[in-house]
Amino acid sequence: MSICASCRAVWRQSLRRNACRTQSAAFSTKYPSTASQILAKPTWSVRSLTSPLNDASPVEAISSSQLHHLLRLSALPLPTSKEEEASMIKTLQSQLQFVRAVQRVDTKGVEPLRAIRDETLQGVKERTVSLDSLREVLDQETTVGHYKRPRRVKSNVQSDAEDWDPLSAASEKAGKYFVVDAKKAGQD
Repeated sequence: MSICASCRAVWRQSLRRNACRTQSAAFSTKYPSTASQILAKPTWSVRSLTSPLNDASPVEAISSSQLHHLLRLSALPLPTSKEEEASMIKTLQSQLQFVRAVQRVDTKGVEPLRAIRDETLQGVKERTVSLDSLREVLDQETTVGHYKRPRRVKSNVQSDAEDWDPLSAASEKAGKYFVVDAKKAGQD
C-alpha cells in the first residue's frame, strides 16, 4: 500500500509537532505551569509600575517643547492651556515609567511567543492530525471520473432545529406567513 503525497506531508508535519511537543514539555518542567501557581503571589501592580514613588529611578523630565514636538509627530492637537499641558506631561511621564519598568523585567529562559493559541495538552491534542482522523475524513470521500478525483460524499444531517415550526408562535397566520396588525397609535 502506498501513501499519497499529501498524506505523507501531513504525517511528516505531525512528526515535527511531536518533536516540538517533547521539547516544550521539557521546558515546562523547569517553570511553574499552572495559572494558579503563576498567579498565587503577585509580583507587581499597575500602581507600582506607573508611580515614580515606588521606583528608584527618577522621573524623566519632559519639556514643553518635547511634548509639542511629539504631538506634532503624532498629528495630535497642541494643548490649549498650561493645565492641559501639565496633565499631558504627567501622563507621558507615567507611560514612560511603565515602559521602563517593563523593560527591566528579566526574560532569561523565556521562550518568545510564537502564536496565541491553546498550548495545553488538550489543545495540542485537538490540533493534532492522527491517522484515525484522516481515515474518518477519507471515508467520507469517493473517487469520480476518469482521473479518479476525490469528492466529498454529501450526507443529509437531520437535527431537531429543522423540525421546529416558526409559525407555531404566531397569533395570526395567512398561509405560510405571519400576519402583523399594523394599526397606528390612536386608530381602532
